[in-house]
Amino acid sequence: MAVTKEDAVKKARADLATRLGVSEHEIEAGEIEETEFPDLALGAPVEDEMSGQMMTKGWRIRLRAKGGEHEYRANKDQVRLYNYEGDNYRI
Repeated sequence: MAVTKEDAVKKARADLATRLGVSEHEIEAGEIEETEFPDLALGAPVEDEMSGQMMTKGWRIRLRAKGGEHEYRANKDQVRLYNYEGDNYRI
């Protein structure tokens, strides 16, 4: 089932709330922009992951909470957390 931009933002918000131990209401939506990523892993591969090297359209989702900004990357197939405490995560 394809992920819409709205679905991706909801998944990102729920994931970040869980990671930070806060309510989803404490998470502010920042900039959400359409962009192209350099590969099928949206430029955010998880450890030991191989991905196709083709430009992939998607969304960069920035959320703010607890004084920090966090970046999620998504397309119609997946949502990923980018560079959270030095690692990437597929949600």
